[in-house]
Amino acid sequence: MAAGSGRWLRQPGAALRRAAGAVRAEELAERLRARRSEEEKRERPPPPASRSPQVSAAPARRGARELTALRRAHPNVVARALARGTVYQDEEVVVLNKPYGLPVHGGPGVKNCITDVLPILAKMLVNMRAEPLHLCHRLDKETTGVMVLARSKEAAERIRLLFKTRQVEKIYWAISVGHPDPAEGIVEIPMVEREVQSHQPHYKMTLAPNYRMSPEDGKVLKIRKNRSAESAVTRYRVLASSSACSLLELQPITGVKHQLRVHLAYGLGCPILGDHKYSHWSKLAPQKLPDITLKRLKLQQSKARLIPLHLHAYRLSLPLGTNGSKQTDLVCEPPSFFSRTLRKLELDI
Repeated sequence: MAAGSGRWLRQPGAALRRAAGAVRAEELAERLRARRSEEEKRERPPPPASRSPQVSAAPARRGARELTALRRAHPNVVARALARGTVYQDEEVVVLNKPYGLPVHGGPGVKNCITDVLPILAKMLVNMRAEPLHLCHRLDKETTGVMVLARSKEAAERIRLLFKTRQVEKIYWAISVGHPDPAEGIVEIPMVEREVQSHQPHYKMTLAPNYRMSPEDGKVLKIRKNRSAESAVTRYRVLASSSACSLLELQPITGVKHQLRVHLAYGLGCPILGDHKYSHWSKLAPQKLPDITLKRLKLQQSKARLIPLHLHAYRLSLPLGTNGSKQTDLVCEPPSFFSRTLRKLELDI
């Protein structure tokens, strides 16, 4: 009995020792894990200041990728996106809200353009036997908004003539960096394309004024007219101002290449937000923004290059129909990135 009792007493002791050993092993493993975690934290480099939660560039970078996604998409996907952006159509025309970043015409390095997907788009809008659509005018790759396509060659030629003879009233919206002074007026300065000599030679449109001011006595002198210059006239009006920026309504009376961008940047000294080409003359560099603008956009200056061009073709008014008896107003609301910027900058219309 005593022997039996001895055996019973030894077994609990062995179990306790095994349990204690297991606890010690678990504690040792936990300490090793904690030490390894501390070492990894010490070896990991500190995050740069630009990655602070208040000014994270991730949303801006992600937004920039989304805006240019159609450039690399399958043609059917591009045509489907354009079909979803249709705002008006009848037997004569189809009107699209052109997305950002999609060029109208092809060229070197261009995978997708609107011209190439017009046959696919026509079939999506009507039926498999639909005739291809025809371009009536063009918008820059970075410009969004109203774009008119014709269902026949005859209609396209008629509408192109309306644009050429200035019978189409065009209204754009733009967000400018700075406040034009005066708040409403007309910029009438001819324009010409010139090569910029810098470490990265390139071509830009620029002003070719007919007058200049004499540095000696301040008198206005007439300049010999540049034969290559084109007449350019832009009417503008400030709709709202805040955060060192303005929302402008623009009406181009003429249709010179990059007219609105150049008249605002070089004529009024207020470049369009996101216009990294015309914010400087002698170089190609990201736009320099005021501190209050960066703060409202929650962005570092080093990430300003991610801001898209804020230029939107808001309304076209033109006479449609075979005899031009049907005056039609075509309106496209600005894209979501444009509307978000208006809210962030507190540009309340």
